[in-house]
Amino acid sequence: MAEGPLALGADLIQVVIVAGLIALAIAAACAALIAGRRSLIERAGSVECGLRHEPEQRWQLGLAEYRPDVLRWHPVFGVRLRPSEVFLRRSLVVTARRPADALEVSRLGPGTVVVECDTGTDDRRIEFALSQDALTGFLSWLESAPPAPH
Repeated sequence: MAEGPLALGADLIQVVIVAGLIALAIAAACAALIAGRRSLIERAGSVECGLRHEPEQRWQLGLAEYRPDVLRWHPVFGVRLRPSEVFLRRSLVVTARRPADALEVSRLGPGTVVVECDTGTDDRRIEFALSQDALTGFLSWLESAPPAPH
């Protein structure tokens, strides 16, 4: 077996190759986990939906899942199956609607509509960013809620 700098270089190359393969396997496992999670969330019926709590904040990309009494919002990148936000259907009220501005379009995509909603809790307002088709579904879901008890 060769001794010296040449042998040390060959060993280093092997270590780098093994480390690269391990990193590639970890990245593939993470991608599969995120894709599997998204598939499970989409199976329940969801649409792509951006969310932000304050106009100065960055948009968070996610999936909105419509349930009979709540809207469950999941971030796109994550491992948890539980939603990070839950909004009561009866308390959501659309207060404004506008097309996304140029800066928002670069983050959210063309044809996006921004909808401001009152959540019914402590004057808390949120914004959803939806495609025109998703907005139609969102508005239909809100309007088709059964009447509130008196």
